[in-house]
Amino acid sequence: MPHLAICCIRKIVTAGTVVIEAMNQANEQHLDWLARSFGRPEYVPLTTADLGVLVESAELVSKYPGTHLFREGDLAAAAYLVESGEVEIYRGTESSRRVVSRGGTGSLLGDVAMFQDRPHAASVQAVSRVRAFRFERDHVLHLLAEHPAISLRWLVGAMTRMEETQHRVLQLIHKTVLGQVADLLLEESDGTGEVYLSQTTVATLLGVSRQSVNEALGRLRDQEIVETGYRNIRVLDPAKLGVVANG
Repeated sequence: MPHLAICCIRKIVTAGTVVIEAMNQANEQHLDWLARSFGRPEYVPLTTADLGVLVESAELVSKYPGTHLFREGDLAAAAYLVESGEVEIYRGTESSRRVVSRGGTGSLLGDVAMFQDRPHAASVQAVSRVRAFRFERDHVLHLLAEHPAISLRWLVGAMTRMEETQHRVLQLIHKTVLGQVADLLLEESDGTGEVYLSQTTVATLLGVSRQSVNEALGRLRDQEIVETGYRNIRVLDPAKLGVVANG
């Protein structure tokens, strides 16, 4: 009986470990998608007039390449609006760094964590010389109390972005791994075809293994649709990639 009890306990512990690992992976996937979605230039929940009101009380900061606007885990005491330059949004430490997106002029960064009074879920590092407006949390809350219409637009903008992100994830999960990878690369590629995501980041965003992503990229390489390098993927034939993504 003692032996049987020990075996049962071991099985329970093993099952519990598997569940915890799955939950951790799901949480990482969730945070990667949020960091990716809310750091993009198209996420600007405010009008030009709204930003004009906020900028009046903002601090203009400059960052050199390699320096940070904020780091993952820092308490979000402020949000940033990039006036000029390019930033890289990544999660993890330097040894396990996963770039989830790039941002530039017009990118609004850190606002959700600032409003929640929580630590930042990602780090933002300058790729080039960056100028950004820094909105202190206390100042923003005071301004929003005086301008409820701005507050409402900001709230609706953030909720809409969250809904779009959820819809995007649901679209992807009904495809094969090859289709998911092709779809994500098509969306992430810039005007030159560059995709600034590593295979590890792609795997985390899609909730699949890195090996599966590697195999999918291998098939796309064989068809001369993409080429890959260190933490970099280049789309060579967007039209063919679109066919694979929708196939």
